[in-house]
Amino acid sequence: MPKLPRSSRLASPVDTTAHGKYRIVRRPDDPRPLYRFNDHVVDKPQPGRYHIYAGWFCPWSQRVIITHALAGLQGIVTVSYVDNARDGRGWAFRERYGPDPVNGFTLLRQAYDATEEAFDGHVSVPTLWDRATARVVSNDFKGIGIDLATRFQHLATPIVDAYPEAHRAEIEELDAWLNPAVNRGALAAEQPGPDGERARAALHEALAALDERLARRRYLLGPDITEADVRLFVTLVRLGTGITRYPDLWAYARDLYTVPAFRDSTDFTTFTPPGTELPDWSEPVRRPAYT
Repeated sequence: MPKLPRSSRLASPVDTTAHGKYRIVRRPDDPRPLYRFNDHVVDKPQPGRYHIYAGWFCPWSQRVIITHALAGLQGIVTVSYVDNARDGRGWAFRERYGPDPVNGFTLLRQAYDATEEAFDGHVSVPTLWDRATARVVSNDFKGIGIDLATRFQHLATPIVDAYPEAHRAEIEELDAWLNPAVNRGALAAEQPGPDGERARAALHEALAALDERLARRRYLLGPDITEADVRLFVTLVRLGTGITRYPDLWAYARDLYTVPAFRDSTDFTTFTPPGTELPDWSEPVRRPAYT
């Protein structure tokens, strides 16, 4: 197994004057996807082979971390966190969450450069790293989540089977609707102008439809938590008080928040601007007994 030198060094503080702001460079003649790495976990992986670089602030990272916990992978797939702020150098390892425990990198970009020389694409979290090959496996958050839910069951007993084979088609059908309307729609709805107005209208229409759906069932697909709930939850916790307009959706979100995998992966301070009013996520959940 290749070994890279470790270090306790930390990146210097964020400095946009010296390094500029982070930009995703896209060239019209470059057909490669934004999330360039999309390989998968090898069959029958061994404990300790894989590592997740994550960010507390990032909804896509939170999806992966929730699935990691539901799959019972603590101690089997290790996790560390980048700092919450970045400059032109991209995500970095600083004092708040400590140094990179795997490679001693100060910048996450170094993991990408180790995989593709002079990497010129998007440096994102989550990133799945393979210790055996000393390369990035994937920065495709959807694929990482599916791998965590399905490829490690010989090593751990899942708390929840988040991607059961019988429901995979329905999970992806829901995702085809919820990803543009809610997950990405919530971000688009924050923008000014006509595009933002259309995104807000589509978002509220989707939330109303979810509210109606969840009046009749505990989770999106019925009595059990699945990856569909994981993908939705990370946006719901970022909606602020707006979620309380939808009583059944709000009760559903608080119901999920009582589950440690969801609650322990949520740090409101990392994605909520100071002074923002938040709903009471500890409010008791009262939902009917579903049949």
